[in-house]
Amino acid sequence: MPELRVGERQWSVAAGSNLLDALNQAGVAVPYSCRAGSCHACLVHCLRGQPSDSKPDALTVEQRQCGWRLACQCQVVEDLQIEIFDPLCDGLPAQVVGADWLSPSVLRLRLQPQRPLRYQAGQHLVLWAGKVARPYSLASLPEEDRFLEFHLECGQSGEFSDAARQFKIGDPIRLGELRGGALHYDPDWQARPLWLLAAGTGLGPLFGILREALRQDHHGLIRVIHLAHDADEHYLAKPLAALAANYPNLQIDLLTAAELPVVLAQLRLVSRQTLALLCGSPDSVDAFARRLYLAGLPRNQLLADVYLPRG
Repeated sequence: MPELRVGERQWSVAAGSNLLDALNQAGVAVPYSCRAGSCHACLVHCLRGQPSDSKPDALTVEQRQCGWRLACQCQVVEDLQIEIFDPLCDGLPAQVVGADWLSPSVLRLRLQPQRPLRYQAGQHLVLWAGKVARPYSLASLPEEDRFLEFHLECGQSGEFSDAARQFKIGDPIRLGELRGGALHYDPDWQARPLWLLAAGTGLGPLFGILREALRQDHHGLIRVIHLAHDADEHYLAKPLAALAANYPNLQIDLLTAAELPVVLAQLRLVSRQTLALLCGSPDSVDAFARRLYLAGLPRNQLLADVYLPRG
């Protein structure tokens, strides 16, 4: 049986064991969120030995050469010496500069990193509150905002959301890896119709992409559809309305679950050149995508970022 070593601890595990499970079951706390190789919360450093990696392309060549692996995607096939990602040593220090409620369940968190962070609208970061890590999409725009902004769904209890409710201005926090994600804005899209369809806090990254499109003088039609449980959860209704008042090519549709089927049935493409960016839960993204495909949208003109439930 192969052996795992972390610090001074060493123990045997069954060959083929999932590395994340083997570590956590032995009491070596490794955070995780999606278990699909997307969030990168379970990053570990392999000092000796190599696991079998089912998703090697999830990390950059440079990261892999340095020994970093995603524990959720690895199986133990030989002796391994592992070092756990330590946010105090490996993370970027940041400070809370804003924490306020945009709706009954959405917390707007603004962070000031110790050094400037280069990013693009649509990317996401792993945030560390103590030993708890979760990936969150950026809602800010680097060219316009002097802080990093995140929209956190805190309507239900969870390790990170419970900690986030207690954040105060000045509190320290650590930033993990910056991830690219599927969503972005391309300047070559300027003349094409652009649809941004979001559910819940999936609106956060699309709000950043919307502002980036407007900053780059997008002159094609832009349609934003936001799906929320109820009217109180359209947490960016006012800033979206303000943008629509200044940009005649911007259309905003705020929908509740009860209104969604009718609106989806009425969706019609204004052009075969339409681009659609989707973000939200798997069910909502699937509902949006199926209707867009039925309306004739080519599959390669749809980009989606799915917020997977933890574990």
